[in-house]
Amino acid sequence: MKKMCEVLQVSTSGYYKWREKVQSDMQKIKEGALRSIQQIFYENREVYGSPRIHRELKKMGVVLSVKTVANYMRELGLCATVPFQYTVTTQSNHEHPIYPNLLKRKFHADHPNQAWVVDITYIWTSEGWLYLATVMDLFSRKIIGFNLANTLSKELPQLALERAFHFRSPKEGLIHHSDQGSQYASKDYISLLKKNRCKISMSRKGDCYDNACIESFHATIKKELIYRRKFKTRKEAEAVVLEYIISFFNERRSHSTLNYVSPNMFEALYEHQSRKKSTQQPLITFVEEQLSL
Repeated sequence: MKKMCEVLQVSTSGYYKWREKVQSDMQKIKEGALRSIQQIFYENREVYGSPRIHRELKKMGVVLSVKTVANYMRELGLCATVPFQYTVTTQSNHEHPIYPNLLKRKFHADHPNQAWVVDITYIWTSEGWLYLATVMDLFSRKIIGFNLANTLSKELPQLALERAFHFRSPKEGLIHHSDQGSQYASKDYISLLKKNRCKISMSRKGDCYDNACIESFHATIKKELIYRRKFKTRKEAEAVVLEYIISFFNERRSHSTLNYVSPNMFEALYEHQSRKKSTQQPLITFVEEQLSL
Protein backbone atom coordinates (compact mmCIF):
# COMPACT_ATOMS: atom_id res chain seq x y z
CA MET A 1 0.00 0.00 0.00
CA LYS A 2 2.90 2.34 0.87
CA LYS A 3 4.48 1.71 -2.54
CA MET A 4 1.19 2.46 -4.33
CA CYS A 5 0.84 5.72 -2.43
CA GLU A 6 4.38 6.69 -3.45
CA VAL A 7 3.57 6.01 -7.12
CA LEU A 8 0.35 8.06 -6.87
CA GLN A 9 2.20 10.74 -4.93
CA VAL A 10 -0.27 10.75 -2.04
CA SER A 11 0.32 10.22 1.65
CA THR A 12 -0.68 6.97 3.31
CA SER A 13 -2.80 8.83 5.85
CA GLY A 14 -4.51 10.77 3.05
CA TYR A 15 -5.38 7.51 1.24
CA TYR A 16 -6.94 5.96 4.35
CA LYS A 17 -8.97 9.11 5.02
CA TRP A 18 -10.24 8.98 1.41
CA ARG A 19 -11.12 5.29 1.73
CA GLU A 20 -12.98 5.87 5.00
CA LYS A 21 -14.94 8.72 3.38
CA VAL A 22 -15.92 6.52 0.42
CA GLN A 23 -17.02 3.73 2.76
CA SER A 24 -18.95 6.23 4.87
CA ASP A 25 -20.69 7.68 1.79
CA MET A 26 -21.59 4.19 0.55
CA GLN A 27 -23.01 3.30 3.97
CA LYS A 28 -25.11 6.48 3.97
CA ILE A 29 -26.45 5.63 0.50
CA LYS A 30 -27.33 2.12 1.64
CA GLU A 31 -29.01 3.39 4.80
CA GLY A 32 -31.07 5.80 2.71
CA ALA A 33 -32.08 2.97 0.37
CA LEU A 34 -33.06 0.78 3.33
CA ARG A 35 -35.25 3.56 4.72
CA SER A 36 -36.91 4.05 1.33
CA ILE A 37 -37.56 0.32 0.97
CA GLN A 38 -39.14 0.16 4.42
CA GLN A 39 -41.28 3.21 3.66
CA ILE A 40 -42.56 1.77 0.36
CA PHE A 41 -43.19 -1.64 1.91
CA TYR A 42 -45.27 -0.37 4.84
CA GLU A 43 -47.07 2.38 2.90
CA ASN A 44 -48.29 -0.32 0.52
CA ARG A 45 -49.67 -2.59 3.24
CA GLU A 46 -46.69 -4.98 3.31
CA VAL A 47 -47.75 -6.56 0.00
CA TYR A 48 -45.01 -5.37 -2.39
CA GLY A 49 -42.18 -7.73 -3.29
CA SER A 50 -38.80 -6.73 -4.72
CA PRO A 51 -39.97 -6.14 -8.36
CA ARG A 52 -42.64 -3.60 -7.34
CA ILE A 53 -40.42 -1.93 -4.75
CA HIS A 54 -37.67 -1.71 -7.39
CA ARG A 55 -40.06 0.18 -9.69
CA GLU A 56 -41.21 2.50 -6.90
CA LEU A 57 -37.58 3.27 -6.04
CA LYS A 58 -36.92 4.04 -9.69
CA LYS A 59 -39.75 6.59 -9.66
CA MET A 60 -38.05 8.20 -6.65
CA GLY A 61 -34.73 8.36 -8.49
CA VAL A 62 -33.12 5.56 -6.45
CA VAL A 63 -31.29 3.21 -8.83
CA LEU A 64 -30.90 -0.34 -7.50
CA SER A 65 -31.16 -3.72 -9.20
CA VAL A 66 -34.07 -6.01 -8.34
CA LYS A 67 -31.56 -8.45 -6.83
CA THR A 68 -30.12 -5.74 -4.56
CA VAL A 69 -33.63 -4.73 -3.46
CA ALA A 70 -34.39 -8.39 -2.68
CA ASN A 71 -31.17 -8.67 -0.65
CA TYR A 72 -31.95 -5.48 1.28
CA MET A 73 -35.50 -6.69 1.98
CA ARG A 74 -34.09 -9.96 3.30
CA GLU A 75 -31.68 -7.97 5.47
CA LEU A 76 -34.62 -5.95 6.83
CA GLY A 77 -36.75 -9.05 7.34
CA LEU A 78 -39.43 -7.83 4.91
CA CYS A 79 -41.44 -10.46 3.08
CA ALA A 80 -44.50 -9.87 0.87
CA THR A 81 -47.59 -12.03 1.26
CA VAL A 82 -47.96 -15.19 -0.83
CA PRO A 83 -50.91 -16.31 -3.01
CA PHE A 84 -53.55 -18.85 -2.05
CA GLN A 85 -55.17 -21.63 -4.04
CA TYR A 86 -58.12 -20.96 -6.34
CA THR A 87 -61.53 -22.07 -5.05
CA VAL A 88 -64.77 -22.46 -7.03
CA THR A 89 -67.62 -20.26 -5.75
CA THR A 90 -70.25 -20.37 -8.50
CA GLN A 91 -72.48 -23.28 -9.51
CA SER A 92 -72.43 -24.27 -13.20
CA ASN A 93 -74.91 -27.16 -12.91
CA HIS A 94 -78.06 -25.45 -14.20
CA GLU A 95 -80.39 -25.39 -17.18
CA HIS A 96 -79.69 -21.83 -18.35
CA PRO A 97 -78.15 -21.29 -21.83
CA ILE A 98 -74.34 -21.32 -22.04
CA TYR A 99 -72.53 -18.90 -24.36
CA PRO A 100 -69.26 -19.47 -26.29
CA ASN A 101 -65.90 -18.22 -25.08
CA LEU A 102 -65.29 -15.07 -27.15
CA LEU A 103 -62.39 -13.86 -25.01
CA LYS A 104 -60.28 -17.00 -25.56
CA ARG A 105 -57.74 -15.92 -22.92
CA LYS A 106 -56.91 -12.71 -24.81
CA PHE A 107 -56.55 -10.59 -21.70
CA HIS A 108 -55.45 -7.42 -23.49
CA ALA A 109 -57.70 -4.53 -24.50
CA ASP A 110 -56.75 -1.48 -26.57
CA HIS A 111 -59.11 0.93 -24.84
CA PRO A 112 -61.51 1.15 -21.87
CA ASN A 113 -64.87 -0.64 -22.06
CA GLN A 114 -63.69 -3.10 -24.71
CA ALA A 115 -63.85 -6.15 -22.44
CA TRP A 116 -65.06 -6.65 -18.88
CA VAL A 117 -64.51 -9.75 -16.75
CA VAL A 118 -66.58 -10.68 -13.70
CA ASP A 119 -66.54 -13.17 -10.85
CA ILE A 120 -67.65 -13.84 -7.27
CA THR A 121 -65.58 -14.63 -4.19
CA TYR A 122 -66.39 -14.98 -0.50
CA ILE A 123 -65.18 -13.55 2.81
CA TRP A 124 -65.53 -15.21 6.22
CA THR A 125 -66.68 -13.17 9.21
CA SER A 126 -67.74 -14.15 12.73
CA GLU A 127 -71.32 -13.54 11.60
CA GLY A 128 -70.98 -15.89 8.61
CA TRP A 129 -70.08 -15.60 4.93
CA LEU A 130 -70.02 -12.33 3.00
CA TYR A 131 -70.00 -12.56 -0.81
CA LEU A 132 -68.20 -10.16 -3.13
CA ALA A 133 -69.06 -9.76 -6.83
CA THR A 134 -66.68 -7.69 -8.95
CA VAL A 135 -66.44 -6.27 -12.46
CA MET A 136 -62.99 -5.54 -13.93
CA ASP A 137 -62.11 -3.60 -17.08
CA LEU A 138 -59.39 -5.61 -18.82
CA PHE A 139 -57.83 -2.47 -20.30
CA SER A 140 -56.68 -1.01 -16.99
CA ARG A 141 -57.43 -3.90 -14.58
CA LYS A 142 -59.60 -1.39 -12.69
CA ILE A 143 -62.48 -2.66 -10.56
CA ILE A 144 -65.34 -0.65 -12.06
CA GLY A 145 -68.24 -2.24 -10.20
CA PHE A 146 -68.67 -4.39 -7.11
CA ASN A 147 -71.32 -5.50 -4.65
CA LEU A 148 -71.29 -7.25 -1.27
CA ALA A 149 -74.15 -9.33 0.13
CA ASN A 150 -74.91 -11.94 2.79
CA THR A 151 -76.21 -14.50 0.28
CA LEU A 152 -74.99 -15.91 -3.00
CA SER A 153 -78.05 -14.79 -4.97
CA LYS A 154 -78.53 -13.84 -8.61
CA GLU A 155 -78.99 -10.21 -7.50
CA LEU A 156 -75.43 -10.10 -6.07
CA PRO A 157 -73.53 -9.82 -9.38
CA GLN A 158 -76.40 -8.04 -11.12
CA LEU A 159 -76.10 -4.98 -8.89
CA ALA A 160 -72.32 -4.93 -9.39
CA LEU A 161 -72.89 -4.93 -13.15
CA GLU A 162 -75.55 -2.22 -12.97
CA ARG A 163 -73.09 0.00 -11.10
CA ALA A 164 -70.44 -0.61 -13.75
CA PHE A 165 -72.88 0.33 -16.52
CA HIS A 166 -73.89 3.46 -14.61
CA PHE A 167 -70.34 4.72 -14.11
CA ARG A 168 -68.82 3.66 -17.46
CA SER A 169 -71.64 3.92 -20.05
CA PRO A 170 -69.99 1.50 -22.53
CA LYS A 171 -70.80 1.52 -26.22
CA GLU A 172 -72.35 -1.37 -28.13
CA GLY A 173 -70.11 -4.40 -28.57
CA LEU A 174 -68.53 -4.60 -25.12
CA ILE A 175 -67.39 -8.18 -24.40
CA HIS A 176 -68.69 -9.35 -21.03
CA HIS A 177 -66.87 -12.48 -19.86
CA SER A 178 -67.85 -14.68 -16.92
CA ASP A 179 -67.78 -18.29 -15.82
CA GLN A 180 -70.82 -20.52 -16.36
CA GLY A 181 -72.23 -19.92 -12.88
CA SER A 182 -75.99 -19.82 -12.50
CA GLN A 183 -75.86 -16.21 -11.31
CA TYR A 184 -74.25 -15.12 -14.58
CA ALA A 185 -76.42 -17.35 -16.75
CA SER A 186 -79.70 -16.32 -15.12
CA LYS A 187 -82.45 -14.84 -17.27
CA ASP A 188 -82.35 -11.45 -15.54
CA TYR A 189 -78.58 -11.12 -15.80
CA ILE A 190 -78.51 -12.06 -19.49
CA SER A 191 -81.37 -9.63 -20.16
CA LEU A 192 -79.33 -6.84 -18.56
CA LEU A 193 -76.39 -7.66 -20.83
CA LYS A 194 -78.56 -7.72 -23.94
CA LYS A 195 -80.25 -4.46 -22.94
CA ASN A 196 -76.81 -2.85 -22.91
CA ARG A 197 -75.87 -4.48 -26.26
CA CYS A 198 -73.03 -6.57 -24.88
CA LYS A 199 -71.35 -9.57 -26.47
CA ILE A 200 -71.74 -12.42 -24.01
CA SER A 201 -68.73 -14.67 -23.39
CA MET A 202 -68.30 -17.53 -20.92
CA SER A 203 -65.39 -19.67 -19.77
CA ARG A 204 -65.30 -23.38 -20.39
CA LYS A 205 -66.77 -25.37 -17.52
CA GLY A 206 -64.42 -25.63 -14.55
CA ASP A 207 -61.54 -23.79 -16.26
CA CYS A 208 -60.48 -20.92 -14.00
CA TYR A 209 -57.67 -19.94 -16.40
CA ASP A 210 -60.24 -18.75 -18.94
CA ASN A 211 -60.99 -15.94 -16.49
CA ALA A 212 -57.51 -15.57 -15.03
CA CYS A 213 -57.43 -11.79 -14.54
CA ILE A 214 -60.43 -11.50 -12.24
CA GLU A 215 -59.39 -14.73 -10.49
CA SER A 216 -56.01 -13.08 -9.93
CA PHE A 217 -57.66 -10.02 -8.41
CA HIS A 218 -59.61 -12.16 -5.97
CA ALA A 219 -56.44 -14.04 -5.03
CA THR A 220 -54.74 -10.68 -4.50
CA ILE A 221 -57.43 -9.20 -2.26
CA LYS A 222 -57.48 -12.42 -0.23
CA LYS A 223 -53.73 -12.63 0.31
CA GLU A 224 -53.27 -8.88 0.89
CA LEU A 225 -56.36 -8.24 2.99
CA ILE A 226 -58.88 -10.95 3.81
CA TYR A 227 -56.54 -13.71 5.04
CA ARG A 228 -54.50 -11.28 7.13
CA ARG A 229 -57.22 -10.33 9.58
CA LYS A 230 -60.38 -11.57 11.27
CA PHE A 231 -63.66 -9.74 10.75
CA LYS A 232 -66.10 -9.68 13.66
CA THR A 233 -69.01 -8.43 11.56
CA ARG A 234 -70.04 -8.30 7.92
CA LYS A 235 -70.30 -4.53 8.20
CA GLU A 236 -66.66 -4.32 9.25
CA ALA A 237 -65.60 -6.50 6.32
CA GLU A 238 -67.66 -4.40 3.88
CA ALA A 239 -65.98 -1.18 4.99
CA VAL A 240 -62.47 -2.64 4.75
CA VAL A 241 -63.07 -4.22 1.32
CA LEU A 242 -64.58 -1.00 -0.05
CA GLU A 243 -61.58 1.02 1.16
CA TYR A 244 -59.12 -1.51 -0.29
CA ILE A 245 -60.71 -1.50 -3.75
CA ILE A 246 -61.31 2.24 -4.10
CA SER A 247 -58.40 3.79 -2.21
CA PHE A 248 -55.66 1.20 -2.65
CA PHE A 249 -56.17 -1.22 -5.54
CA ASN A 250 -57.60 1.24 -8.07
CA GLU A 251 -55.81 4.35 -6.87
CA ARG A 252 -52.37 3.32 -5.62
CA ARG A 253 -51.42 -0.31 -6.19
CA SER A 254 -48.97 -0.70 -9.08
CA HIS A 255 -49.71 -3.40 -11.65
CA SER A 256 -46.99 -5.24 -13.59
CA THR A 257 -49.17 -5.46 -16.72
CA LEU A 258 -49.55 -1.66 -16.66
CA ASN A 259 -45.82 -0.96 -16.45
CA TYR A 260 -46.11 -0.66 -12.68
CA VAL A 261 -48.64 2.16 -12.45
CA SER A 262 -52.07 1.97 -10.82
CA PRO A 263 -55.29 1.36 -12.79
CA ASN A 264 -56.44 4.95 -12.23
CA MET A 265 -53.10 6.34 -13.37
CA PHE A 266 -53.10 4.10 -16.44
CA GLU A 267 -56.53 5.37 -17.50
CA ALA A 268 -55.48 8.97 -16.84
CA LEU A 269 -52.41 8.53 -19.04
CA TYR A 270 -54.61 6.96 -21.73
CA GLU A 271 -56.88 10.03 -21.68
CA HIS A 272 -53.82 12.28 -21.83
CA GLN A 273 -52.42 10.38 -24.80
CA SER A 274 -55.81 10.38 -26.54
CA ARG A 275 -55.86 14.18 -26.47
CA LYS A 276 -52.52 14.16 -28.30
CA LYS A 277 -54.00 13.07 -31.62
CA SER A 278 -50.64 13.07 -33.39
CA THR A 279 -49.06 10.33 -31.26
CA GLN A 280 -49.28 6.74 -32.51
CA GLN A 281 -46.96 5.05 -30.01
CA PRO A 282 -48.18 2.14 -27.85
CA LEU A 283 -49.64 3.24 -24.52
CA ILE A 284 -47.14 1.20 -22.49
CA THR A 285 -44.29 3.08 -24.22
CA PHE A 286 -46.07 6.35 -23.54
CA VAL A 287 -46.43 5.42 -19.86
CA GLU A 288 -42.71 4.66 -19.62
CA GLU A 289 -41.85 8.03 -21.16
CA GLN A 290 -44.18 9.92 -18.81
CA LEU A 291 -42.70 8.21 -15.75
CA SER A 292 -39.18 9.15 -16.84
CA LEU A 293 -39.99 12.88 -17.12
